[in-house]
Amino acid sequence: MTERLARASARRPWLMIGAWIVAIVVAFGVIGVFLEDALSSEARVTGNPESAQAEQLLAERFPVAEVAAQREVTEVVVVRGLSPDRAKPIADELRAAGASHVVTPSEDDRLVSEDGAFALLIGLGEPPEDKVDPVVAVVERLDAQAGVEAGISGEWTLDADFQQLSQDDLRTGELYFGIPAALVVLLLVFGAVVAGLVPLVFALVSIFVALALTALIGQAFELSVFVVNMLTGMGLALGIDYTLFILSRYREERAQGREKPDAIATAGATASRAVLFSGLAFVLAMTGMLLVPSSIMRSLATGAILVGIVSVIAALTLLPAVLSLVGDRVNALRIPYFGRGVGTQAVESRFWGRIVGFVMRRPVASLVAAVALMLAAAVPVFSLETGSSGVSTLPDRFASKHGFQLLNQEFPGQSTDPVQIVVDGNASSPAVRRGIDRLEAELAERPLFGEPTVEANEPGDTTLITVPIGGDAVSGPAIEAVRDLRTEVVPEAFAGAEADVLIGGDTAMELEYHDAMDTWLLRVFAFVLGLSFILLTIAFRSIIVPATAIVMNLLSVGATYGLLVLVFQKGKGNELLGFQQVDHIEAWVPLFLFSVLFGLSMDYQVFLLSRIREKFSQTEDNRLAVSFGVTSTARLITGAALIIIAVFWGFAMGDLIMFQQMGFGVAVALLLDATVIRSVVVPASMKILGRWNWYLPSWLEWLPDVHVEGAGPRRPETGRRAPAQPGPTAP
Repeated sequence: MTERLARASARRPWLMIGAWIVAIVVAFGVIGVFLEDALSSEARVTGNPESAQAEQLLAERFPVAEVAAQREVTEVVVVRGLSPDRAKPIADELRAAGASHVVTPSEDDRLVSEDGAFALLIGLGEPPEDKVDPVVAVVERLDAQAGVEAGISGEWTLDADFQQLSQDDLRTGELYFGIPAALVVLLLVFGAVVAGLVPLVFALVSIFVALALTALIGQAFELSVFVVNMLTGMGLALGIDYTLFILSRYREERAQGREKPDAIATAGATASRAVLFSGLAFVLAMTGMLLVPSSIMRSLATGAILVGIVSVIAALTLLPAVLSLVGDRVNALRIPYFGRGVGTQAVESRFWGRIVGFVMRRPVASLVAAVALMLAAAVPVFSLETGSSGVSTLPDRFASKHGFQLLNQEFPGQSTDPVQIVVDGNASSPAVRRGIDRLEAELAERPLFGEPTVEANEPGDTTLITVPIGGDAVSGPAIEAVRDLRTEVVPEAFAGAEADVLIGGDTAMELEYHDAMDTWLLRVFAFVLGLSFILLTIAFRSIIVPATAIVMNLLSVGATYGLLVLVFQKGKGNELLGFQQVDHIEAWVPLFLFSVLFGLSMDYQVFLLSRIREKFSQTEDNRLAVSFGVTSTARLITGAALIIIAVFWGFAMGDLIMFQQMGFGVAVALLLDATVIRSVVVPASMKILGRWNWYLPSWLEWLPDVHVEGAGPRRPETGRRAPAQPGPTAP
């Protein structure tokens, strides 16, 4: 199929290119019209968790006006250095800026601190996004006055700041660092300007088309705003990788004397086939994240899957059409020194050849040393703690961070994200009343909680207990405090009472999110590893190849987890790298890293093994096949890995702690994978196993033989297969 696609695209190049141009134009229109409405900053556990049940019950049992009033108050403004008498003109300015509701100290005396500072509670109405900036501007003008300190924090200002920081990191990391660095690596790998630019252009095409598809899907299913970061990062990585592999094979075939149509067909029958299976492996790895009941994880998976599929289609159809028109001009504008080998038949790297030669002469010692190094790096994983980084991890320049600090200084124990305890039971019942009293007593003994407010609805069948929680509402202590409420305090307080008690609020939602990540981590591992084993078994007709590939990937993942803990939790070298030291790794990062790393490393594994299998099929010499496969792909795989490392290191250079951890994790894992795994573990293990590498039990002989390594192009005049490259063909 891949060969037929390559031939068809090469025969009618302008038709194929025209179709893609239309797709790009339509994509720009779709992005401009639909993308903004498709994205949301909210993160929820899907299904019907307890926090969602509490919210639903609250909406049903309390009058609409009261619920609306409660939801109106989303932000708090804290002012220090002015008399509370000045609150009224400030409130008027906030209303003029767009605030739909403002509560001043004259309406609630709890809004004046012991030091004389005061707070205003405000709501931004619907839609709040249009009102955040004007309201923040009022507070910043107030803060700029001599002797006055003012800040704002809350749901919508925090969301706006996280979105702004995400966009800043995307712009500085990917656009200003990742793309230029990727271009430099491409130029060095190909040794020519035109060949270096082609993969980057294809990556951008894949990103735009996939982003348009994301915008359309977002009309039916709300997607996280972080899907844009994921899609652009993975689009650069995959689009460049797939184009790199096919373009390199085309240049290799042309250097060996094949005519242009046959060189395109050979690349289609070999490298394109490997790309197709690589794409399948990547999509399978990302599908695992779709299983997780989290809106963010499913959004990230959606973006990655879409850009992966588009990248494969572009590489299999658009690239042959472009090569048909460009031909050998793809080698134009050679770069001094690095372009000296362009157009020659040499495809093996001398540098990597020496390394592989050393490893294969001492396979056992090399394998033991490499595995020991990876296991040593993985040791800190036993100290892994997961959590979430909220407003406290934002840079101080953001308004919500400044407001959060002022709130904690002047009103300790108060927050804009209280815990909501909804008691579904007769409020006049003595047992329910005793339960509420016991709960209030328990809360009073816990310093993290503020003074609760208790209100019952008009029929008296539901009671709402609102409890402020001090500090960052998504911090570890806050989450553990709410977990303790759910598992111990509430059940004991309402023991014997005929009431159902539900706990909601942002902290409860974060608790459910953490539990979902922890619960699904091993399930996703099993799902992805199982499907990948099946795919690789079919691809290479061996059960040893997929087994060793999975072990190697687990080594990379384990070492990456360990280094994450070492740098971010234990603070070893974090300042040197410009990272924050925190108490935990983001709850979604381990699962995300596993899926992404497994998918990306399988790209390299399939490409490498396809070359080894191709050579082995021709010579049946295991040592020669392994040596040729590693040395002929090492430059490409190393270059591809460096490109992805550059792209994701751009994330790590940002200020968002979750992106720092993600970028560092991907960069380190791919560095280990492209060096230690591909240059040492793969050749050493395959040398030791010998012909056992290709062992397939007799009871699996019925599996289809898909020849992922390629079977050579058909001669157009005969329809028969030609050898994939000069050399004897195995029987």
